[in-house]
Amino acid sequence: MTVTTQRDLKRADTLQRIVQSARRLVTEHGEMSLRSVARELGMTAPALYRYAASHEELVRMVAMAIDADMSARLVAAADRQPADDPAARLIAATVEFRRWALENREEFSLVFTNVDVECLDEVQPAASCGTTFAALILEVWDKYRFPIPDLDDLDPHLAQILRSPDGPAAAKGLPDDMRGLFWLLQRGWVTLYGTVALEVYRHVDARLVDQAVLFRAMIEDQVQPLGLTDDLPRLRPLLDSLLAES
Repeated sequence: MTVTTQRDLKRADTLQRIVQSARRLVTEHGEMSLRSVARELGMTAPALYRYAASHEELVRMVAMAIDADMSARLVAAADRQPADDPAARLIAATVEFRRWALENREEFSLVFTNVDVECLDEVQPAASCGTTFAALILEVWDKYRFPIPDLDDLDPHLAQILRSPDGPAAAKGLPDDMRGLFWLLQRGWVTLYGTVALEVYRHVDARLVDQAVLFRAMIEDQVQPLGLTDDLPRLRPLLDSLLAES
């Protein structure tokens, strides 16, 4: 049994204030430093070093907090859809990811350009964006049983990575005969992240972002690998409704 002392509580409170201050600086100024956080909290830099020994550690602390909050939003969005409709749940979470990114461009940038995102899954697997999407993809597969790539049909180097005991698919807890599912997840994530990043960084025509044209096309491209082609006519109105709320 773990005993929480007053000292532990005080440290946890200070860590929370450090993260909140750092997030505020990122949101308002697009960057943060150990000294700027210490200054905002009325601490000396050496005092702050007892909680974050380096800028990299501070960034990771902040990224973990952002990722946990984002994951909670994705789960909440999915849970607003029927529990027996995993396709709708996945669509809702995907739209929510885009909404969060466009509303929080600086935090999106900090998490996805400064941190090894896979480490977030390892540090806080129950509350990470990657773990949330993996669980939703598994829900879809459990209902639709869409084809999973056979590792023998994939590039040998990729198959070796997926078969590795310490590979990414193993980290997701997938048995050997389902590790091709992780490849589908990775390809889907690359497509989603790439599309949203282009929108966040304004690297596409603003009208494509305002009307969600690029994002909508990306969603429709992804339904076939997930066995949702026949469901697309009923999913389109849901997608339209969710995007209209953005």
